[in-house]
Amino acid sequence: MHATGNSRVVSSLYVIVNYITVFFYFSHYLLFLFYLFDCSSMEALILHRLPLSSSLSSLPSLKPKTLHRNPNFRLCCSSTQSETIEEGKLEYKPGMFDGLFLSFFRHKMVEEVGWDSEKPGYDGLIEVVNRLMMKGRTNLETEEAAVRVLRSLFPPFLLELFQLLIAPLGEGKVAAMMVARATALSCQWLMGPCAVNSVDLPDGSSCQSGVLVQKCKYLEESKCVGICINTCKLPTQTFFNEHMGVPLLMEPNFTDYSCQFKFGVSPPPSADDKALHEPCLDICPNVARRRRLSGKNNVDQCPKV
Repeated sequence: MHATGNSRVVSSLYVIVNYITVFFYFSHYLLFLFYLFDCSSMEALILHRLPLSSSLSSLPSLKPKTLHRNPNFRLCCSSTQSETIEEGKLEYKPGMFDGLFLSFFRHKMVEEVGWDSEKPGYDGLIEVVNRLMMKGRTNLETEEAAVRVLRSLFPPFLLELFQLLIAPLGEGKVAAMMVARATALSCQWLMGPCAVNSVDLPDGSSCQSGVLVQKCKYLEESKCVGICINTCKLPTQTFFNEHMGVPLLMEPNFTDYSCQFKFGVSPPPSADDKALHEPCLDICPNVARRRRLSGKNNVDQCPKV
């Protein structure tokens, strides 16, 4: 009976997370509609409550900018070059839902892997991710498994509705800006401090559809280029492009562990993607052994990529 009760509590929590996700995305959808149609009075009401979490109020880059409207309004996009995020470290204070999001994401990962770690919290999640890497016979299998995990985080109808109703708006820029804001506000428990910034789009304009992760916690804790590429970068790009209709390019920096998300920008072919040809990290627990066996100080490429 006790186990059944716990199972019901966990199931209820997952339902709550799904409803929070639905509300989160559609509330931001309404926000952008108010921007689009110049509903200034309602916009002021909504902007008054953003950021959604008071714990993120210390991130000035997330506060919406004043828009100068005109008949040719372009959704905060311009022909100028992309802006850079303000210098200095961003601080992130854990929010009230962080533990719930971690538990929910880990549960979905465990369902895919068929195994769970005895370690609690984030350390346990990283062990499950390592098991996911070992389970896949090829990197493609690992990527596909990670995409399934991402899809399982959302109610099925939400992804279809997003592609149908939101992705086509404003030549895709509305959706790109929307998911950038949603990512910055809801994923810091996984990646660490981050903020929305402006990125250059393929049409020559720039748009507030980027997210700069200051120092990725996921990369730092996993200590592996291969895990970053095969369980995060590639599957996340695939998920947004194929299941939400939003092109995404992720550019991890394996020197300072930062990562630039560029929503609205398609990734290059694998042969031209520099991130797929990176050597092992210095903090990789196996890099010293590989260097010793190869007789080289630098390993040309992470063998897990």
